Amino acid sequence: MKVIEHINKNKNGTLFSFEILPPLKGQNIQSIFSNLEPLMEFNPSFIDVTYHREEYLFKQAENGLYKKEIIRKRPGTVGICAAIQNRFDVDAVPHILCGGFTKEETENFLIDLDFLEIDNVVALRGDAIKSEIYFEAEKEGNQFASELVSQIQDLNQGKYLNANIENCAETDFCIGVAGYPEKHMEAPSLDVDIQFLKQKIENGADYIITQMFFDNQKYFDFVEKCRDHDIHVPIIPGLKPIATKRQLNLLPHRFSVDLPETLIDEVLKCKSNKEVAEVGVQWCIEQSKELKNKNVPVLHYYSMGNGKNIRKIVNEIF
Repeated sequence: MKVIEHINKNKNGTLFSFEILPPLKGQNIQSIFSNLEPLMEFNPSFIDVTYHREEYLFKQAENGLYKKEIIRKRPGTVGICAAIQNRFDVDAVPHILCGGFTKEETENFLIDLDFLEIDNVVALRGDAIKSEIYFEAEKEGNQFASELVSQIQDLNQGKYLNANIENCAETDFCIGVAGYPEKHMEAPSLDVDIQFLKQKIENGADYIITQMFFDNQKYFDFVEKCRDHDIHVPIIPGLKPIATKRQLNLLPHRFSVDLPETLIDEVLKCKSNKEVAEVGVQWCIEQSKELKNKNVPVLHYYSMGNGKNIRKIVNEIF
């Protein structure tokens, strides 16, 4: 079932979903199943599976020159989605990126998903690789998430890159996109960022999932701004419980989010990361309660491979 259908057909309040990372290369699918099983009793409506593009390493050869090697640390997104749907009978939603794909590769990726009866995707630009200061698209790839959304919608209408293909089958993907309550780190302002978001919706996106935030007012203000800009699709809040002291510096730097002073003070009082995780879980529980009371369509959690903390939260909310 499509994510938008889950939302539109729901008459029983806020739904539950979460996001997982593919395992590191060398691990098997059981590492995913072990992370998922404790959460399945709460009947998630869908599970997002992130995609991780290639990285570049430069290794010195015997002649002293450096050779560029391409590695992908977390492969398997498509296979994981198929395995999740087969084992748990729950909709799996793969992320698909501009970065690392040509348009032809994107089309083939989408065809594979369609053959596997995967109905949903989240369309993202993706981050710059470590050797880039700014994001650079592939030579024949999509530069922006809005362009990626357009390509997916073209395929939904039977429009393939090769115009000479006859009797083209239409796909039927539901498309999610990212929204940033505190603006994308590269955007000059929140209003400009919302204009970019509006373009993704106009190009055919069905719903928005937000970047993590730790102050619910940021989400409420973001939704209001989106509505003022005539964006009327569902806006799903994305939440993550802080788990380590290191994340006090890491999360604002990597994701361009602010942490409330009260949360910072509570984390700094902790003497171990176990105590930090407890603070993070409780903070996320309070966030979730308020959001659920405001009838948000879905509460979406970024598990980052830690299903135990998410289970503690969901057990209090659902």
